[in-house]
Amino acid sequence: MQPPGSKTDHLTFSSIQNNVLVHVYSQVASSLVPNGRKSNVMAYLAPIHRPSSVRHALKIRLLKAEEESLVVAKANRLEIYAQRDDGIILSQTKAVYGKVTMLERLQFAQSPTEHLFVGTDRSMYFTLSWDDETQQLHTQKTYVDQADKTSRDSQTHDRCHVDPTKQYMALQLYDGIITILPLIGKGKKKGPSEAFNLGEPVPTRIKEFYVRSSCFLFPREDAEIQPRLAILYEDNHQKARLSIKRLDYSLGGAGDPGSASLDDITARDDLELGASHLIPVPAPAYGLFVLAETTIAYIDDANGGLVNKHLEEPAIFVTWAAIDAHRWLLADDYGRLFLLMLVIGGNGVKSFQIDMIGTTSRASVLVYLDNGLAFIGSHQGDSQVIRIHEGAISIIQNLPNVAPILDFTVMDMGNRSGETHSNAYSSGQARIVTGSGAFQDGSLRSIRSGVGMEEQGLLGEMDHISDLFPLNSSGEKAYTDILAASFVEETRVFQFSPEGEVEELADFMGMSLSEGSLFLSNITSNRMLQVTSSRVGILDLESSMITAEWSTPDADSITVASANGNYLVVSIGGSEAIVFDLNNDLHITVRRKFPEEGQISCIHVPSVSPSICILGFWQSASVAILNISSLSTLQKVVMSDDAVNVPRSVVVTQLIANEAPALLIAMANGEVVTFSMHPNTFDLSSRKATILGTQGATFKVLPRSEGLFNVFAICEHSSLIYGSEGRILYAAVTAEEASCVCPFDSEAYPGAIAIATPKDLRIALVDTERTTHVQTLKVNATVRRVAYSPKLKAFGIGTIYRELKTGHEMIQSNFKLADEVMFKELDSYTLYSDELVESCIRADVRDGSGEFVERFVVGTAYMDLGGQDVVRGRIMVFAVTPERKLKVVSELATMGACRALDVIDGNIVAALVKTVVIYSLKTPNLTKLATYRTSTAPIALSISGNQIAIADLMKSVSVIQYSCPTHPGGSHSLVEVARHFQTAWATAVAHVGDYTWLESDAEGNLMVLNQNVAGVTPDDRRRLEVVSEIRLGEMVNRIRRVEVEESGNAAVVPRAFMGTVDGSIYLFGLIAQSKQDLLMRLQQAIAARVQSPGNVPFNTYRAFKNSVREAEEPFRFVDGELVEKFLDCPATLQEDVCKELGLKGDGDLEEMRALVEGLRRIH
Repeated sequence: MQPPGSKTDHLTFSSIQNNVLVHVYSQVASSLVPNGRKSNVMAYLAPIHRPSSVRHALKIRLLKAEEESLVVAKANRLEIYAQRDDGIILSQTKAVYGKVTMLERLQFAQSPTEHLFVGTDRSMYFTLSWDDETQQLHTQKTYVDQADKTSRDSQTHDRCHVDPTKQYMALQLYDGIITILPLIGKGKKKGPSEAFNLGEPVPTRIKEFYVRSSCFLFPREDAEIQPRLAILYEDNHQKARLSIKRLDYSLGGAGDPGSASLDDITARDDLELGASHLIPVPAPAYGLFVLAETTIAYIDDANGGLVNKHLEEPAIFVTWAAIDAHRWLLADDYGRLFLLMLVIGGNGVKSFQIDMIGTTSRASVLVYLDNGLAFIGSHQGDSQVIRIHEGAISIIQNLPNVAPILDFTVMDMGNRSGETHSNAYSSGQARIVTGSGAFQDGSLRSIRSGVGMEEQGLLGEMDHISDLFPLNSSGEKAYTDILAASFVEETRVFQFSPEGEVEELADFMGMSLSEGSLFLSNITSNRMLQVTSSRVGILDLESSMITAEWSTPDADSITVASANGNYLVVSIGGSEAIVFDLNNDLHITVRRKFPEEGQISCIHVPSVSPSICILGFWQSASVAILNISSLSTLQKVVMSDDAVNVPRSVVVTQLIANEAPALLIAMANGEVVTFSMHPNTFDLSSRKATILGTQGATFKVLPRSEGLFNVFAICEHSSLIYGSEGRILYAAVTAEEASCVCPFDSEAYPGAIAIATPKDLRIALVDTERTTHVQTLKVNATVRRVAYSPKLKAFGIGTIYRELKTGHEMIQSNFKLADEVMFKELDSYTLYSDELVESCIRADVRDGSGEFVERFVVGTAYMDLGGQDVVRGRIMVFAVTPERKLKVVSELATMGACRALDVIDGNIVAALVKTVVIYSLKTPNLTKLATYRTSTAPIALSISGNQIAIADLMKSVSVIQYSCPTHPGGSHSLVEVARHFQTAWATAVAHVGDYTWLESDAEGNLMVLNQNVAGVTPDDRRRLEVVSEIRLGEMVNRIRRVEVEESGNAAVVPRAFMGTVDGSIYLFGLIAQSKQDLLMRLQQAIAARVQSPGNVPFNTYRAFKNSVREAEEPFRFVDGELVEKFLDCPATLQEDVCKELGLKGDGDLEEMRALVEGLRRIH
């Protein structure tokens, strides 16, 4: 079953089509819902992981006339790749206002490069070319809307073809209609505006409705030159037929689009029932291949002769690509790749042969690149680049793909110690585990967005390392070869060989190893500086002698120290700062006490501004910039009125090229404050504050490249602070429990860092900026459902395995237990041969004694439904034994498939066909407590308190209330309290706020529903009203609610994650009431200034659309991806936007930037 107007995805396993994903936007500034009631709900949507599914790709000379590029469409994004000997490299990416459904290459006589034709899911098309000057895609043909509400969408998928003479293009968007577009550019009288353009579309009707495949035939030299279109279709008796039609096109006059007709030339019905694809054959053979499940037929174009060749094994072909005029690549539904080759003799085609040459991901599109390379674009597995050998292939590149996301679970939100988290920093720290792919391409994927860290080596277990320092044993080597680790009462030194071998040294260059080191560094003239709590020493690396030394007075100690190449600044007893000249035998140049500011909390001597030093103070909670020669105060800023919230770490470094240095201050409350520091006057400006955690961070500067640096902030959620696109960005680091780090650019580990935890010391490589990291557990089966147990540190996954045996497809479903850490299978329970996993949860349920126990609950369905009174599914309750094995503790046969499960008050809630049932577990029995009859088929549940939201397959969302007995002998009850009365093919639902639910539908829309509990009449209080809506353009399969603590100044509070069929993961949030009007007007202003490919309007792109209703714009939804483009705009454009919003003050622009940067950080 599928919603009206939707297009079949051709997934072999039909239940995968029930999966859906969510995205959220809005453009209407009004705060009134349709009945005029004031609403305080406004939604925000932003992508965490962009779509990775590939359904369309082609090779095109787009960027250069002499070089072909690969263009790949991933949902609403176009990616352009350059070909290399070892694979492909991404060179350009561009978002499109619409999901791409068609790609084609167009060549115009006057253009040196080819143009790209793009069609979208809203029946729009436009053309793009490459602009060498701007290095951007240029809209050649503004979008043309071909939407026709009176016609039925194509039941298969949209198609476009260019005839071999390059005069016409044919579009198939609706059943029974072919739209013809003439390619302008060949006539001499065409003006400049028409030289590289398409003519007006001309629709023409055909009698064939269910079209399986179509193509233009190559014209023979001895035949007429009118284009011929071959159509493979299915008649009313589901029999495959072939029709070849002649295209007659007449150019119209002024204002007249012209006329077109497709007249039958040939029709034949001698084809196999399973015929699915047509392949046109060019010169010298001139013919047509018809691909079917058990045969391949060749039809000679000259005489109409048909040659059938039986396949050794049946195959369901899904796509093909031409290598040359007599060889083709074919891919089938099982990931097998075939080579089809024509054997041509003197009188034409002698024969043809087909050979299987390898196995890849299940291909959605094939593109032959060049020099034996081919691109495998996949919707349900990783896309790949392969090299074709003699009778075999090798995979030389994998492009990760997490689509389709059938289910996912939020494993943690960056804080494994608790269930709730502050959103003041970033929900992007969340680790999401998805069930991705299908059948042989199925896998479990762990996704975390942040700065990745790859471990290179473990030095050993070491407790309580306080600091790390990189050193050079000669002072002249290009690489670091010494790592010093400071402890409370000692310093340990490790020497690294060029091969990576490590040796701990008992002594090193006269260093004091019997006490902890506060500071260690190489300095000029082949020397080394060591600072401990009691002394300062300079060591000569050639003689291993101490050349200068200074000791503290008996009663005092050094508390903090920092140095650059010329000066060392230390704090004595926390009350006095002393400056040493490192080039003059530790001569004290100046010393100063700070009675007004109080004790010194932190010191930094920057290398980017060597004439100053920065001090932080305890009592005054201030930071001062001092002249390093005199310690006179140049600038001073009070950071807080709270005596407890003091600066704990400071650093000045160059984060952004061609910008002023940045001053970073870590406060004791977990806040990081940044300033822009003038390099000459040291004036501070552009103050911005970001909360990284609840405790003060410690900074370490890491070199990047070209004189730029990153800052590693060590705290409970370690983060990397870096510059990108003119802004300072923060990103979570995938390092848990880091206590200290330092750069360690050694010969064996170039570009690495050393990182210490409370238990050990290791070497690792760290990314220089934020990326999305995906860890894969290959399952080789469809991971249909995923549940996670933090207590067991394990996943429960429901899988569907498919295998082809002697031409027969075998299906087997299992429930598996997989380890969280090792990401490996622990145990497996096999279901019956005709049984499939439908739902799976981890739940704390009451057992017979009333105590809560942790269990995995699994719902199933039988493929053979049989008669009326047969069992159609099961509910099984699993316990996990101490040996980490699965044990069935309860089992119940049901009269309907169990599509969804949840738990309420320790009882199991099951969504069966037309019924929602609550069961109590009294091992080994499941006892029915209450039932509720739904409209059609419930497919998703969301529970909040004693309310259950039910997503119905056809009738949107209803909310029922569960009541326990109030007296002995009373009964449990389920009563409907609210309903959304509009028609919607729901796919998922989640509770996101008080009396508020988020719903997704099968046509790619998102709706926020709110119950008006303060309504005047009972009908008002029972009605669920749409308070926000937007078109995501991708079907959402699962919505997972997240619990995030609300901070007082947060503009958006994350409420849910969504996973889509196209591999996207989105963050859904609710906008704070104080920011709703501002963000809505900001979205309007940016939408008016940002041009999309094809000049498609933003409002049209994001407007709600289903088979019943089509809106003009999104309603009370803010598209985070659009709003965040504010940061990419030039400063003048940003100022214009602020003026339009009525923000004209000096600090308003900075506040707006800070607001949008905060929005970007939450995902």
